[in-house]
Amino acid sequence: MIFPELEQAKRISEGYDLVPVAVELMADMMTPIQLFNALKDDATHCFLLESVENGAQWGRYSFIGRRPESEILLREGIMTIDGKSVADGRVTDPFSIISSFLSTKRSPKLLHLPPLTGGLVGVFGYDAARYVETTLGPGPEDTVGLPEIHLMYFEEIIAFDHLKHKVILMTHAKTKSDAGFEAEYTLAVERLRNLSEDLSAAIGKAGGQRFSNGKKPREREAAATSDTTREAFLEKVRKAQRHIYDGDAFQIVLSQRFEVDNPPPAFDVYRVLRVQNPSPYMYYFKFPEYEIAGASPERLASVTDERIMTRPIAGTIRRGLDPAEDQQLEAQLLNDPKERAEHMMLVDLGRNDVGRVAAFGSVEVTTLMKVERYSKVMHLVSDVEGNLRPGLNGLDVLKSVLPAGTLSGAPKVRAMEIIDDLEENRRGVYGGTAGYLALNGDMDTCIAIRTALFKGNKAYVQAGAGIVADSVPENEYEETVNKARAVIQAIAEAGDLQ
Repeated sequence: MIFPELEQAKRISEGYDLVPVAVELMADMMTPIQLFNALKDDATHCFLLESVENGAQWGRYSFIGRRPESEILLREGIMTIDGKSVADGRVTDPFSIISSFLSTKRSPKLLHLPPLTGGLVGVFGYDAARYVETTLGPGPEDTVGLPEIHLMYFEEIIAFDHLKHKVILMTHAKTKSDAGFEAEYTLAVERLRNLSEDLSAAIGKAGGQRFSNGKKPREREAAATSDTTREAFLEKVRKAQRHIYDGDAFQIVLSQRFEVDNPPPAFDVYRVLRVQNPSPYMYYFKFPEYEIAGASPERLASVTDERIMTRPIAGTIRRGLDPAEDQQLEAQLLNDPKERAEHMMLVDLGRNDVGRVAAFGSVEVTTLMKVERYSKVMHLVSDVEGNLRPGLNGLDVLKSVLPAGTLSGAPKVRAMEIIDDLEENRRGVYGGTAGYLALNGDMDTCIAIRTALFKGNKAYVQAGAGIVADSVPENEYEETVNKARAVIQAIAEAGDLQ
């Protein structure tokens, strides 16, 4: 059945540019992977967003989009929408341009539909922050050649409802068309029928999918080479500590980037990541020049019904082999003074970030140093919330929080300047954010970590460690290697999929 019906849609259209129109289909014999795999190959642009909550339970919706209506790119200051420059030269505030783009595409939030019915989906790289913190220089060389911002605009979204085992097809009817709303609603219904037929045809054509052959994953770690050496990284840690001793910063997050030659298909790596490392934010993006596969545990920022939330994660320890050891390790993490001090510093940074865009007096820490368990590790997690200030939107929130303090250090701008001096390459996607800005004003974004970038015949994996005054350089180096290992191993195992 089509929802909402025409008369309902007319009633809720007042004051909006678009109204979502949707239909539900049975999907009890299908998975999101099967569905997406059937759709992705003939699309130059597409995405899959999924979620696992608390390391054990699937989030209610997986989201799929292909063939976007528009594409927004920012590369070295030149911003284009659908290939056309938005200015004669370099732009200074890309966030305001994106905000203007969305301002004519407002849609109501309907209770019976998923939170994302359409909107902008994609990535803001770490270097997008240079357009906000204008005292920062251009940074290290961009040796991979990535845009700072890459977004796809969708008015058609497919949602997989894990609770009802249904697929929800969604599109939008224009409210301000010369043809009239009834004609636009009829066109929207026709698009849903066409989408349903395309879906059925693609699934029928795709047939079976590939499975792992059960062999031990090939050892591919030796094939991963870093953009720095061990000794060079240790020296960077010592230099960062000298900055900290001099009072320039409290913490500096240093990273290294690994490369893997001739990786397996990016979507196969995503399939392995979602099984081996189920996370609150899992994403696969296919762009014409590159692909991204990630499984991030950490929210950057979300806006839900004008309520902002950011979620600092700082403090990590492995899972125990049995419940008793798990509890022992939890107590060890909670009572580690170094981990607690670093975590509180990042909570304070989160409060400052949220405070810049929140209504006065509304910022609060709603959860403090809760232990959250995942498949292989447990983390210290806090929630910082506030009410969005009137007149602001999700893009204003992104400007305030990007990049996360857990990926830069504190104070943020000075830490970023030091990172620019010490790291060889621009970070690109790493340390930026992936997610969506919905037409209804909601936003959900994560920090782009535990992520692989695929371009040309290479895969890139980057990982960092938070350097403080009493850091042991050798331990910080090992932390970056261990963090990268999970993604590099996923690349290895994906090579064994048939």
